[in-house]
Amino acid sequence: MTGGPLSASIVEAYELLSPQLKIAARYMLDRPDDVALLSMREQARRAGVPAATMTRLAKRLGLDGYDEVRALYAGAVRSGALGFAGKAGVQVEVQGLHGERALAADMARSLSRQIAQLAEPQSLERLAVAARHLHAARRVYCLGLRSCHAAAWHFHYMLSLLGDKTVMLDDAGGTGLDAIRDAGPDDVLLAASVEPYARAAIEAAHYATAAGVPLVAITDSEVSPLAARATATLLVATDSPSFFHTMTPLLAVAEILAALVAGAGGNRALEALERTEAQLSAFGVHLPRRLPRKRP
Repeated sequence: MTGGPLSASIVEAYELLSPQLKIAARYMLDRPDDVALLSMREQARRAGVPAATMTRLAKRLGLDGYDEVRALYAGAVRSGALGFAGKAGVQVEVQGLHGERALAADMARSLSRQIAQLAEPQSLERLAVAARHLHAARRVYCLGLRSCHAAAWHFHYMLSLLGDKTVMLDDAGGTGLDAIRDAGPDDVLLAASVEPYARAAIEAAHYATAAGVPLVAITDSEVSPLAARATATLLVATDSPSFFHTMTPLLAVAEILAALVAGAGGNRALEALERTEAQLSAFGVHLPRRLPRKRP
């Protein structure tokens, strides 16, 4: 997710802000396009705080008022610093829904932009750093609860084809988090959680990091409960024209990470995959591929 010109200052000050200022700050972090293009009152309404809170936040960040904040973000839009999403995201979001096709089109365009953001230089650097941590780990413990489960499971499944490097912290029988007690400084916890954050996921991450286990977080904000303790943080967008938040960027990040870690394994990964394919073939797991018919 592309940041705004005040993102670093907001992250630095975040823990010292009052609860209402934190809500406004989180909104500015997550929606830099809104800051540039919407009025202060409309931003306050969407954030769920009084308009005066936005002004107080601006002054807390060392500015004279919120007009100065908007001017900074508008300048970033004009210079291209917020990217295409910063210019078009608001239009997509406020556009009224005109039936099923319009909603489907809005969602497809939104997803396309969010996936494209993963190819921006800052996102690519974060992916590369995270992949190096995961590759170097003795074991990778994978955690994602509720809507984030699919992303953690997909990463685990892909790498399980290459061996037993990953451990899935599932919740079957209420014992799924028990395996984290075996993790240590040579391992990594890969945890995915977005707002509203699953309490058990955050508590498990806190337990692991307190025991010295490095954390690679896939989350939605620099100030999420996971990011505060993470060795490496991968940011994903979750906003959607639908009233459900989107999980597609999380799945994309999990898939990219798994591919990077597998590729770093070199020939050993290739040999492991050959053994896996031989076993799957012996068990008849997949239907045989249909070859194209030859024309007489």
